Amino acid sequence: MQKPLWQPSAERIKNSNLTDLMNRLKEKKGLDFNSYDELYQWSIDERADFWESIWEYGGIISSRSYDEVLADGDKMPGAQWFTEARLNFAENLLRFRDQREALVFKGENQEATRISYAELYNQVAKLAKSLREAGVKSGDRVAGFVPNMIETIIAMLAATSIGAIWSSCSPDFGIKGVLDRFGQIEPKILFTANGYSYNGKEFNSLEKISEILGSLPTIEKVIVIPYTEERADISGVKNAVHLQDFISSEENLEIEFEQLPFDHPLYIMYSSGTTGTPKCIVHGAGGTLIQHLKEHIFHVDLRREDRIYYFTTCGWMMWNWLVSALAVGATAILFDGSPFFPDTGATFKLAEDEKITVFGTSAKFFAYIQQDGLIPKEKYNLDSIKTFCSTGSPLSAESFEYVYRDIKEDVNLASISGGTDIISCFALGCPILPVYIEELQCRGLGMKVEAFDDFGKPVFQEKGELVCTAAFPSMPIYFWNDPDNQKYHDAYFDTYNNIWCHGDYVMITEHNGVIIYGRSDATLNPGGVRIGTAEIYRQVETIPEIKDSVVIGQEWDGNDVRVVLFVVLEEGVELTPEFEKRIKTTIRKSTTPRHVPAKIVAVADIPYTISGKKVELAVKRMVHNLPITNRDALANPEALDNFKDIETLKS
Repeated sequence: MQKPLWQPSAERIKNSNLTDLMNRLKEKKGLDFNSYDELYQWSIDERADFWESIWEYGGIISSRSYDEVLADGDKMPGAQWFTEARLNFAENLLRFRDQREALVFKGENQEATRISYAELYNQVAKLAKSLREAGVKSGDRVAGFVPNMIETIIAMLAATSIGAIWSSCSPDFGIKGVLDRFGQIEPKILFTANGYSYNGKEFNSLEKISEILGSLPTIEKVIVIPYTEERADISGVKNAVHLQDFISSEENLEIEFEQLPFDHPLYIMYSSGTTGTPKCIVHGAGGTLIQHLKEHIFHVDLRREDRIYYFTTCGWMMWNWLVSALAVGATAILFDGSPFFPDTGATFKLAEDEKITVFGTSAKFFAYIQQDGLIPKEKYNLDSIKTFCSTGSPLSAESFEYVYRDIKEDVNLASISGGTDIISCFALGCPILPVYIEELQCRGLGMKVEAFDDFGKPVFQEKGELVCTAAFPSMPIYFWNDPDNQKYHDAYFDTYNNIWCHGDYVMITEHNGVIIYGRSDATLNPGGVRIGTAEIYRQVETIPEIKDSVVIGQEWDGNDVRVVLFVVLEEGVELTPEFEKRIKTTIRKSTTPRHVPAKIVAVADIPYTISGKKVELAVKRMVHNLPITNRDALANPEALDNFKDIETLKS
């Protein structure tokens, strides 16, 4: 039997919110749960009762209660949650009005700025009043081209207090990328910072905004947030006004929270857009709120005294997830810039200074600092951290070991997976369960997640397609500009009728944990055998001479596919025949002969989305000379040129 890397103490289990929930359910409903697995089974068998218990435990504020927790629960899509309830998302995030720190913001070259819950409420009240006076009403779109800073959250809360729909992109998006997104949703108001910083350099956002506005005629006002300059020159930006001139000067205002249906649109998120125009995914206020409350309170074990950080931009759903920590009353730590500036330990210095208790980042972050040779526990005091969260891509076995060996021994390492599509997680952490190498600790409460084989049958301890076989509250309410729901249906329900197919390749383990093997739409099929790309990456990441890699299946020899591995080598390293042989031997030794690449090619760079995900499908399209329709969705689109007309792939 595999030994766990970490086991929570008896005290930690006893004092967890999850244990408290189980105790309450025993007192109120006579339900006796002796394990997480038993609680999970109840949560998917009795979904209405489970989600009602989350509503009650999370103290959701509503002006009208619900008639029914779940109507048409067997329909997906089509299930209705908390029918006839009326609530406001922002009101639930602004329930606290005391002097405890709500938000802390740290820019690369700036001292941290702080705002209390009382002052946050005050600033949202003032901005909401001004937005109403500017004509913003329920259902209008308010967009943000913004860094992850305090003013961004104030803008989102002010907009959603009115019932407007918030949508944001990070300021490092290219002009076409912004227009591909905001051009579809036609916002009325646009918030922008005057600039942003990254890796020690400052960038002007207003030049981009001037170009963007030429193709966004619906925008009536551009509100400019001071960041890189206190008062930038905005004369070249049509309908622009400084935030400090726009926001009301009145004090002690009360916010008029619009009371709206549970499924009133809250956020518009976007698919990555690497193979076409991004899909505009609309998430409802109630579903987002209750799902985030469940994940923060029970899976992260968040409480008021916690200080939660996630490295994210405003173009990634982890920003929306992080902001919801306000509903628990915790302190959210915001950061803008490179996590490795001025050095690879910068984020751990932030964790030490701010006494962060929940530290969220990406698998790529852990791989990078490990490659750099950093041993954080020797340089930083990380006593405050109780949980690490990691997402964006599967966390390698080496990274699991690295965290416990070189960062911190007593910590819950929660690898999590879900996505923009559900604005939350299918599988994630659990404070009362052990951590096993490469595994996500559990499936999320209330999420009926299974692995399906090629015949659409559930399998256990076998690789399969990640599916969710019952409706859940944070499903998208619809896609924008998709009146017959055809795009929505094609995205998730085309493979199995009435079953959500997520597009990940997974295994549910003997511990009821989950191993993610990468995107199933990027699955390799050499000789008709399905292989997850993550299985190859895990082995490649053990080779120190390789800085980065991407693997694809190249159509070859009629109907077959051959595995091609592209590698970015460390400086001074050459891809010699001997080195190629070592790479292949490393992969074969820990996987199967099917996983061994037929071709290994050295390239200068690997393309990533702006949210930090490898784009295997775009690389595959380049190799097959197919068009790439949306380079602006990439952080480094020029990297794609490395994969065009490669001679060695023609034979």
